[in-house]
Amino acid sequence: MAVAARPTLWRTAARQYRRTVPARWWAQRPYLPLPDRHYVEFRLLTQYGRIDRAPEPSDVVNYLLWCAQWERYG
Repeated sequence: MAVAARPTLWRTAARQYRRTVPARWWAQRPYLPLPDRHYVEFRLLTQYGRIDRAPEPSDVVNYLLWCAQWERYG
């Protein structure tokens, strides 16, 4: 919901989502375009120190703002 309220981040969010979905996702179960579980666990572990915690909405927004800035100036 935090990203839905910020239309300026929608393109960045879509781009980051596409980048995290494995190639040929349709050939592997669960046959959904989901980010790789190991990648998500790594990101949660490095951010919060554990993998069983949901990301904070403000952290997601800050990450997308950083991604947008990186794409612009990187």
